[in-house]
Amino acid sequence: MRVDGEILGLAHNLADVAEFLRRAGLEIDPAEVAQSPWIDWRGVGPERWGPEPSS
Repeated sequence: MRVDGEILGLAHNLADVAEFLRRAGLEIDPAEVAQSPWIDWRGVGPERWGPEPSS
């Protein structure tokens, strides 16, 4: 996860994203992370975590 271009770490779930945002000074409830306009989801989005399944 990056905030203003700085790598903060690897998030494994929405609670991790909320914690990284908190450390960056943005208080947000983990339940609101998926719909936050502050977040630019890259890839599949907040509903899926981990690598893409291989065929």
